Order: sequence, then structure tokens, then C-alpha cells
Amino acid sequence: MHISGHRLSLIISALLLCMWIIGGCASNASSPAQTESRVTSSDIASSEQIGSQTSSRGAADSAITDSHATSWNATEPTGHMPLDYATEFSVDYYDDFALITIGGTDRYLLIPENAKAPADLDTDIIPIQKPDTIYLAASAGMDYFRVLKALDTVRMTSTQAVNWSLPEVVQALDSEKMLYAGKYSAPDYELLLREGIDLAIESTMIYHTPDTKEKIEKLGVPVLVDKSSYEPHPLGRMEWIRLYGLLLGKTDEADAFYNDQLASLTAVPELSKMLSSTGSAQNPVASQDSPTVAYFYITSSGYANVRSPGDYISKMIEMAGGSYAFADVSVSEDSAKATMNMQMEAFLDRALVSDILIYSTSIDGEMHSAEELFKKAPMLKQSKAASDGNIWGTGKNMYQQSTAVAEMMLELHAVVTGHADEDELIFLHKLK
Repeated sequence: MHISGHRLSLIISALLLCMWIIGGCASNASSPAQTESRVTSSDIASSEQIGSQTSSRGAADSAITDSHATSWNATEPTGHMPLDYATEFSVDYYDDFALITIGGTDRYLLIPENAKAPADLDTDIIPIQKPDTIYLAASAGMDYFRVLKALDTVRMTSTQAVNWSLPEVVQALDSEKMLYAGKYSAPDYELLLREGIDLAIESTMIYHTPDTKEKIEKLGVPVLVDKSSYEPHPLGRMEWIRLYGLLLGKTDEADAFYNDQLASLTAVPELSKMLSSTGSAQNPVASQDSPTVAYFYITSSGYANVRSPGDYISKMIEMAGGSYAFADVSVSEDSAKATMNMQMEAFLDRALVSDILIYSTSIDGEMHSAEELFKKAPMLKQSKAASDGNIWGTGKNMYQQSTAVAEMMLELHAVVTGHADEDELIFLHKLK
């Protein structure tokens, strides 16, 4: 039987359509376990976009790993990064590779450019390469990028412009060189896909929403958790700039900045003495003559929120020559919180006799006068600090400028010793 070319073409097209439908049905018959393990289009974006993006991520991942690369089990460390104060991260070198360990558990292998990770890499080690497009949800980490002149690598943040005290970041957000990606616990996943993010840096707050971390990882984006807030020593927080310098290929710049900051402290005899002894630096002890400093803010519920003993700010006060007013307040051993609430009566027992009051204004907005403070806690008007005119306040930059620990310590030292020049202070201002 003779079949025309046109009719034959229609038959072939029909056969192909049937094969495509049958294949689509088979691919949709995934097991429940497979369906549950995937991030659905309703969770993130359209399935079409996810498919195209994750396939490109798969190609990128295959470029990082290589079955012909040197066996990981056969490699030996060739050195490590010496650290002075930081305890929440470590770096071991394997020739040009760097194994980063954070919090003693999270491990990342930094792969040098044009190199590939071993195929037998331990399953708990996440291979990463120098990031070019970062989603930064750890606001305390932004200052490291600013100092290292690498803000152009931060494409997205979880903090809106109005909540930033760093002018360069505000400008980047206003000009859309940097984008707001939504709250850290519910980022715009579609935006992360579209912008081609190759590294997400989260704060420890992400542990409260582990599903968010999992969804980001399912997009093929490695997640690094910044634990600098867990550092027991204030200079340990500052030393994290060396980790960021390693990630960004700016180790020389990071080391130079860190060493300059240390030099500014050692130039002050009293502070130099505290830093010269490891024991004193880790556990500064105030003398009996040290002015007592109460560092706090008043919550909307009427509690006094103070820094926990051993927190980096309470240690900064003691290293600066002060005696922290709440140094002997008991804290639960399993508590990792940097602050704690106190009943007003217990707080006032110490605050009223403290030589210096420092109000943390970054929590509930700027406070400009002592009268504003007295409206929140009227009894403080009878405090020793009030009668001596020794009440101070901080701003948002006290927390967002992570690299300025040395400058903060110098300002605290000036306040504690009574030599502060108000016109030269950046992080503290007097409440009159």
C-alpha cells in the first residue's frame, strides 16, 4: 500500500507524541520517598525554572569533583592557619586545598581555581570554590566584606536597607547592586535561583528554621553557618576576617587588617598588658578599683536585658579596665545566649550603684537623652551614674561593624578611665 509522504509524516508525529506521553507518565510515577525529598515548585519556583537551574548546578558540581583527582584518603595535612583568639573555626591546608572546620563539626573543602575535589571526599565535607555571587543572611558578616573591599560579591542580603548602619551597604541596596532577598527564615528561593548564587552564608539563627537551610542546599547552593557570635573572646570575633579572607582569596589583606587592629590595642599600655598574657586575655579580671559598668536595655515587657557573664561585650568591658556589674549573675550551663533578662528589682540593686551605665540602643532604636531612659526606668534617675553624668548609649554600628572590636575597646577604655572625647567617639555617645 502506498503511503504519501505527508501521511507518513503525520503517522510518525503521532507515534512520537504517544511515546512522549508514556515517558512523562513513567517519570511522574516517582516513589513517595523521592517526591518527599525534593523541593517542590510551590516551595520555591516553577518546575521549569528549577529544572533548568538545577541541571546547570549539576554541571557545576561535576566540575568540582573528579574521579581522577588525587584520593582524599591518601592526602595528608601540610599545614594549618595559626589563630590567636578564634576557637569556632580552624583551617588545615592540604597543599593548595584548605579544609575549613566550623564549630568543630561543619567541614568545607575550599577548592583552588581550576582544580577538582577528590571523588572519594568524605560525605560530610562540602566542596566549595571561591564564591562570586553570595547570599549573605549573617548580617554580622557584612563588615568583613566591606573591609576586604569585596561587597560586590554579596548579591543578596536578608536585612533591609533601613536596618543597616553601614553606608556602603545602604548605597548598594538603593542602587540594586545588592538585593534584599526576604527574611532569613523565608528567602525568595526563585531569586536565589535566578541570580545564580554559589554560596549562602547564614547566622546561627538558621538553626531555628532548619527546613530553610535544607531547601537552599537542595538548590545546589552550599550553606556555610557563621558562628563568630559564639566566640568567647571579643578578638576571636574580629579574627574571623581571616576566614573570610581565605574564602575570598584575600588572605594578605585580611592578615594585614587583623594585625593593624591588634597593634592599635598594644599601643595602649593598660590594654597591652591584658593582651600579652593568654590567661588574662581569655579571662580578664577587674581590680577592686575598677569602675563598675552596667550594660543593658529595657524590654517592652519591663525586664532589664543584660549581657551574660563571659559574653564578648562583658569581656570587652573588663579588658578595657571596667568591672562588669553582672559578672557574677548565675547562668544556665547549657545556655548559649549572649543576653539574659533580669527582674527590674534585681537589676536595680546593681545598676543604681554602678559607676557607668551603658544603654544598648540598637535593639529598640536610638536613644538620645537620659530623660528618655528615665521614662523607661524612672528609678535610674537616682543612680550614681546619673548624679555623675556618666550615662552612655550605643548605636546599631556597635553590632554591625564586626571588624571594629579594637576601636570599640579603645572607646570603652576611654569611657571607663574618664578620658573620653565625645567628639571623637564613633560607637558610644553620652546621654545627657
